[in-house]
Amino acid sequence: MLKKPNLSFWQIFNMNVGFLGIQFSFGLQQTAVNPIFSFLGAHHEDLPLLNLAGPVTGLIIQPIIGAISDKTWSPRWGRRKPYFLIGALIGSLCLFAFPFSPTLWFAVGLLWILDVGNNMAMEPYRAFVGDKLPNKQLSFGYQMQSLFVGAGIVLANASIFLFQDWFGGVETVTEAVSAIPKWLYYSFFIGAVLSIGTILWSVLKTPEIPPSNEELEDIKKHNALPVSDRIKTPFIEIVHAIKDMPKFMWKLSGVYLFQWYALFVYWQFISPMFEESMGFDKSQALSQAAKMNTTYNVSTIVFALALVPLALKFGGKKVYVLSLFLTGIAMLTIPYIQDPFLVILPMILFGIGWAAMMGIPYSMVSKIVPQKRRGVYMGILNMMIVIPMGIQTVTFGPIVKNLLNNSAINAILFGGVFFIIAGVLALRLKQPKVETERLNIILPEDEH
Repeated sequence: MLKKPNLSFWQIFNMNVGFLGIQFSFGLQQTAVNPIFSFLGAHHEDLPLLNLAGPVTGLIIQPIIGAISDKTWSPRWGRRKPYFLIGALIGSLCLFAFPFSPTLWFAVGLLWILDVGNNMAMEPYRAFVGDKLPNKQLSFGYQMQSLFVGAGIVLANASIFLFQDWFGGVETVTEAVSAIPKWLYYSFFIGAVLSIGTILWSVLKTPEIPPSNEELEDIKKHNALPVSDRIKTPFIEIVHAIKDMPKFMWKLSGVYLFQWYALFVYWQFISPMFEESMGFDKSQALSQAAKMNTTYNVSTIVFALALVPLALKFGGKKVYVLSLFLTGIAMLTIPYIQDPFLVILPMILFGIGWAAMMGIPYSMVSKIVPQKRRGVYMGILNMMIVIPMGIQTVTFGPIVKNLLNNSAINAILFGGVFFIIAGVLALRLKQPKVETERLNIILPEDEH
């Protein structure tokens, strides 16, 4: 088995820079897309179903692209890079076009294409990080990834409320309520540049490790197959990988069901909640939601790397469980705070939770799956994210309309309860033994 050298801080930093652009795009989806749907005429009960693109494309695209990338190698283009480069380019084009959406159906269609691009980039990129790092550095590598996840979403949300503050005053009340505000365009344009620009940074700064001789032999055998067999191979790989999946991942899927259902509820209903709880108009509510999301992602940046020694000392499971409880407490608190400044404080807890959710599970899973199947297993891990989201998009519209009195406040409280349930289920996770490995980020001597 190929022994991977330890990488320096800056090598790990550079390989993760691309997540800044991907997550800037994701931040716009979290905060701005649903308000845009509302600007274009969508109602509360419509929002879950209008977000069906994320779960469906994630369910289909990520595991398939992950499996295909496992069977790819080009001395010139690499293994994972071609997929997240193409995905980033698709995402950039969609972000540029999004604020020009003339109708609701056009915006929804663009969201589908944007999600295809982002999902095409995401899992090969996560596998790319795992490919490069030895087990001892996986915790650090994925928490560095978590840092860039937070930074990208911070920049996206900060751009929203800053541009609203700087340029929002020139619009009439009618324009602010019934059309996509012009100040929102600039955030999408910045996202379009960052999506492809940051990916190019990581691609140019980080060489891929060639596959082992055994992996190259498998790839050659795969490429020698008839086209019809090569098309079937990713699906067969996914089925076999699910059949052989570690028990830890099966238990994690139960946690993810409640965790990601709750997160999707938060992203869809945090902006409408401020229309109810504080009487804001749509533009004001969007700006306040952006401040909330900025705060929790700043918290993520602050705590992401700090969680590494905590996870090593107390175990990833304990830190992860605590993070879920903290996020649940934050969601159960914010509907009852009426002050626009004080309501931001619980998002510090939310950010600690998001930092753990974006790093610790990936680190633990990456350590227990075989190298040659890392791409497909990262895709399957994403299936555990998008299936709960898909369930939420189909079920939560009727729930919020018929059981929660069509109230965004009740929706946020519902999400808080689901986070607490996720934390209880996470107590059942049996931590992989390799989790106890100590972190080592010493630069190898031959690279000095």
